[in-house]
Amino acid sequence: MTYLATPAESPLYADQADYIPNYLRVFALRPDAYAGWEQLAGSVRDGMDLRRYELVTLAAARRLGSDYCTLAHAKVLRDRFYDEAQLRAIIADHHSAGLDPVDVAIMDFADKVAADPTTVTEQDAAALRGFGLSDTDVMQIVLAVCIRRFFSGVLSAVGADPDDALRA
Repeated sequence: MTYLATPAESPLYADQADYIPNYLRVFALRPDAYAGWEQLAGSVRDGMDLRRYELVTLAAARRLGSDYCTLAHAKVLRDRFYDEAQLRAIIADHHSAGLDPVDVAIMDFADKVAADPTTVTEQDAAALRGFGLSDTDVMQIVLAVCIRRFFSGVLSAVGADPDDALRA
C-alpha cells in the first residue's frame, strides 16, 4: 500500500463504505493537508468541463508516471464519457483516437506542462487560443496539471499503490 505506517482510524475514513482508498490512508497522516487539497482541486475541477478536466488529468498523470492517478482518472473517463474501446484508444495514442482536435491539443499541452512547466511558451497558449480557448481556459488547464503534479508526486513519493478496484 505504502511504505509509511498509516493510521487504522481517521476522520477521512468516515464516508468510506466498502473500502478505504490507499490515497486516503496516506493523507490520513495529514488530514488538514488533504482538506486543503480537496478545496483547491474542487475549485479547479469546477472551473472546467469535467470531461476536459479528466482528459487533461489523464495526460498529466501518464507523463508523471503515476499509475495510481492514471488508473483513477481513466476509470472516470470510462464510467462517464467513453466506452472501453474508446478509452483504450485514447490511452494508446490520443492523436489517433478520434478525439476532437481541441481535445488532442489540450492533452498535448497538458503533457508539456506536466513534463516541464518551464518549457511552456506564449506560442503554446496561442495554439490553444487558435482552437477557441480563452486565457482562462488555458489557465484552468495549467492549474489542473499542476495540482496533479502535487497529488501524483505525493502518492509516488510515499509508494502508494493503486487500489485493486482501479486495476479492475
